[in-house]
Amino acid sequence: MKVKLFSDGSSRGNPGPGGYGTILQYVDRAGKLHEREYSGAEEKTTNNRMELMGVITGLEALTKPCEVEVISDSKYVTDAFNQHWIESWIKKGWRNTSGEVKNRDLWERLLKAAEPHRVVFTWIKGHAGHEENERCDTLATCAASELLKTLPEDRV
Repeated sequence: MKVKLFSDGSSRGNPGPGGYGTILQYVDRAGKLHEREYSGAEEKTTNNRMELMGVITGLEALTKPCEVEVISDSKYVTDAFNQHWIESWIKKGWRNTSGEVKNRDLWERLLKAAEPHRVVFTWIKGHAGHEENERCDTLATCAASELLKTLPEDRV
């Protein structure tokens, strides 16, 4: 099965409250589009962590091996794979030119979630009118906004 995974993340403050949004799409043999949306939020996070969580959430939702195209406006995520940074980080014990790779826990979780699938990463320009990317952005910002409503003032 071929799946498109659209994802976006956001954070209000870096770190601060943040959210992610993910859309999974596939077309069945009859040509019918199936779509599922996911979102979530964390109280103290970064934009990069939320970008990763969006992809992870989509991959972890898949129940059987698929061909997955991850479509994201995050160069952080797409370049890690397309520029082969991730292979270099692993080879160097999760170190890069600035020291330890940030968000190693989520990179490892993403790699585990991707294992059963054939995954390719496609970068798209954010906030450029791409329908699914705009929807993911809305899901992410709404999730963060809903979380903010529940936090006491001293934690915002």
